Amino acid sequence: MTRQSRHLTRDERGVTAVEFALLALPFFGIIGAIIQTSVIFLSSQILESAVQDAARTIRTGQVQSAGTTIDEFRTDICDRLYGMFPDCAGLHIRVNTVANFQSADLEPPVETDCEAPCDWTVDETWRPGSGKSVTLVQVFYRYPVAIRLGILGMSNLGDGRRLMGSATVFQNEPFS
Repeated sequence: MTRQSRHLTRDERGVTAVEFALLALPFFGIIGAIIQTSVIFLSSQILESAVQDAARTIRTGQVQSAGTTIDEFRTDICDRLYGMFPDCAGLHIRVNTVANFQSADLEPPVETDCEAPCDWTVDETWRPGSGKSVTLVQVFYRYPVAIRLGILGMSNLGDGRRLMGSATVFQNEPFS
């Protein structure tokens, strides 16, 4: 019996496989978290850029003169998202005129401590305003998070998704 146990303690076959098994899960978990963080950051930057570019069509009066609807505006934003958002119908858009820059109120249209499914709590609005009016454009999206790491994860909604948003406030040009 002692001879057999000495033989097993000196046997180093399979050590590499055991070490790999111990380190693989944390290693690939960290790699996955880095990739997910990068994708979410890239997506939020693309959303920001798309909203800024689409809002320019409101600021210059192109939306008003063409009689653009909220769905056409959503399509305009979606065309600028480079496929980073799985469902453009999930974009929540609020365009309002406000009295002045100080009265621009930014509030998320969903409760962050919600339980699945986290539905929008504020309705979409579409009032792009006229020439020289101050306009607030807000676009939100509930982005799916693949790797959930509890409090260390990227989700900020109760259903495991991340609320992304972009807002801009500007004074429309003096078009008629």
